[in-house]
Amino acid sequence: MNRYTWRVGAAEIVLIVAAVLFSIPLVVLVSIALRSNADNDAPFSWPANGWTLENFADAWTQANLASAVLNSVFVTGGSVLLLIALSALASYPLARVTRRWSRATFAFFMMGLAVPFQLGLIPLYAAIRDVGLLGSPLALIIFYTGLQLPFSVFLYTQFLRELPEDFEEAAQLDGASSFRAFWSIVFPLMLPITGTIGILNIILVWNEFFVPLLFLSGTSNQTIPVALYSFVGQYGSDWNVIFAGLLMGIAPILLLFLLMQRRVFRSFAGGLKG
Repeated sequence: MNRYTWRVGAAEIVLIVAAVLFSIPLVVLVSIALRSNADNDAPFSWPANGWTLENFADAWTQANLASAVLNSVFVTGGSVLLLIALSALASYPLARVTRRWSRATFAFFMMGLAVPFQLGLIPLYAAIRDVGLLGSPLALIIFYTGLQLPFSVFLYTQFLRELPEDFEEAAQLDGASSFRAFWSIVFPLMLPITGTIGILNIILVWNEFFVPLLFLSGTSNQTIPVALYSFVGQYGSDWNVIFAGLLMGIAPILLLFLLMQRRVFRSFAGGLKG
């Protein structure tokens, strides 16, 4: 049996202090979201006018959050699914084929990690406008898929290079095609890294603000961050309603994490180890 030492106690104290520090912004967020405008001076004190849920109702109706939530779910789900499919299929030959073109193609993908996407925003904006996708959530799906493809290909390829080829070779000897061996044997073994890639991209796409503002501004197809931005004005901002909207915006991701936290930790552990 492991003994309780002073090092374990010190580690616990450090973790408790870190947990308290990280929880302070969340406490402030919840406190202001449940207050009226007259009680914002001291977010840690008991409000003089009591707690209220009117800010949540105002944020839901005024920002049209019902439509924004559906748009965010569509953009996030479509981007992540398409990204996983394309990056997994692209990584398989890059990891298994050792010819010169494979190394050159992998290096080409890695160039996407070194070039900031902001450099191509103006021509990309013009291209999306010319094909008639400006203001459509489909434009965001295409953008995020292309943006995160190099990083996802890198993770998948490195994971596949550490994965033994015995099972897929046995399947090919039994007459399975390369695609059938990949789909039936290799892809299920890639579940840990697939979970890691999915989690990282869900968080990124769901919380992204600048690109949806650029491509969807002025339309009814706004995502949650852009919809909440309507409460920010030049001469004043309704922070109570904004914070209430932020809580509703992060609620689906927190709920998803709570429901799948065991699988999330297993995916990170297996994916990072691979």
